[in-house]
Amino acid sequence: MISDRVHDALVIRTALPAEAETVAALHLRARSTYYPDGVPDAGTDWTEAWRGSIERPGARVLCAVQRGRIVAVASFRTPDGAPADTVKLFQFHVDPGHWRSGIGTALHAACVEEWRADGRRRAVLEVHADNRRAQAFYARRGWLPDPENPPAEGDHHLYLRYAVETRE
Repeated sequence: MISDRVHDALVIRTALPAEAETVAALHLRARSTYYPDGVPDAGTDWTEAWRGSIERPGARVLCAVQRGRIVAVASFRTPDGAPADTVKLFQFHVDPGHWRSGIGTALHAACVEEWRADGRRRAVLEVHADNRRAQAFYARRGWLPDPENPPAEGDHHLYLRYAVETRE
């Protein structure tokens, strides 16, 4: 039946403010994998932070939904003070139980398509220095170290950039 195929299909759509708690829980599960001593608690209310990202004018939060559950999320916008053709990928998380299933690849492709449609030519991101899995994921998709932002001594993040190619 067609309803069975749709039920199993991966759908990528804009996240809703009411989904902020679900997104924050996914975010915590994903981040927990690269903090061997546990995710640092900086007192951030991640549900409210995600709700703010979802509701922020000019920002986008995409989520990948499979079988009625959010299984991945990406948040991006133009960073403050950056040129209008630059976008920053602030968050990109796939639920660890869905790694290596193609969901991250599909979500990344959806982000690139949004950037292309919005006239973005350059994307940037920060990735945790200990998150080798994410670094490899980004490298396979064409992200490169950002020569304008080399890591400083003791910095816990690497800065990457991506050339958003136009389609003729």
